[in-house]
Amino acid sequence: MFSPLCHATDWWRPAVLWLPWLTVLLTGLGVWSATQVEPLWGKDDKKVVIDEVAGMCISLLFLPLTPVTLMVGLLLFRFFDIAKPLFIRKMENFKGGWGVMLDDVLAGVYANIVLQILLYFKIL
Repeated sequence: MFSPLCHATDWWRPAVLWLPWLTVLLTGLGVWSATQVEPLWGKDDKKVVIDEVAGMCISLLFLPLTPVTLMVGLLLFRFFDIAKPLFIRKMENFKGGWGVMLDDVLAGVYANIVLQILLYFKIL
């Protein structure tokens, strides 16, 4: 039965509906904008940060948005983004904005998988 009152632990549930759409929008916008600025700023310039935002969003998809998942998601995303294991570095070889975005997309996917496993086994 629907209750107009949310439990304190359910504040994150509306994000489940809009976060995937926001992530797709940011990723598409990131590919386009990174392609546009590459001739001016060079390949994957540090001024382009939309790739980091999209990757972080991916790391949180379909998860409860709690302070713990946000912090662990950020740490895992940054680990995968900096260390670039498991084919992440190869994503940088794509041309234009795809190369800028895909390494962060894959880092976000890996972070999300680890978070899903941690939550499944009740480690978090």
